[in-house]
Amino acid sequence: MDFKKIKLGWALTGSFCNFQYVFPEIEKIKNVGADIYPIISYSTDSFDTRFGKAEEWKEKLRDITGREIISTIVDAEPVGPELKLDVMVVAPCTGNTIAKLANAITDTPVTMACKAHLRNQRPLVLAIATNDALGANAKNIGLLLNTKNVYFVPFGQDNPIGKPNSMIAKFDKIEATIREALLGKQIQPLLE
Repeated sequence: MDFKKIKLGWALTGSFCNFQYVFPEIEKIKNVGADIYPIISYSTDSFDTRFGKAEEWKEKLRDITGREIISTIVDAEPVGPELKLDVMVVAPCTGNTIAKLANAITDTPVTMACKAHLRNQRPLVLAIATNDALGANAKNIGLLLNTKNVYFVPFGQDNPIGKPNSMIAKFDKIEATIREALLGKQIQPLLE
């Protein structure tokens, strides 16, 4: 599959500790030729954390993609009717975002972009990073696993002893997951 013909949305939500792992994957997808449209949540847009300052992450995202960032609900709505992406990735995808997607809540730029994208019946790839995947969010992940055009990057427990409900995507499998999703297939194995 030639990524030079792929128009890809990449949304980031506030799992800031995982940005260090996600940004190299964005670069990898860009380097194989994808045209990437960056989208960020409100928390990604404004929170400075011990993992970095919001402005620094946004500058890096602009540098990698060569595009301005979609950071408002108003700017995210045209993702479906006008931008018409081939595929959209949410990585990292927090439990908060998972819950909103599973329950049709559209109150952030990322959830609006996902909703707008899904109405075109094209693949949405989720790379989860949530401390409550095996707790309160298990039902939401289950709902999305059974939702048409939603695909998951393989995931597993990241700290079974210290954080037994926490699960995280294998971010290095984002590209392979995208390739399968574009063929209408869920990459396997899903749980690792």
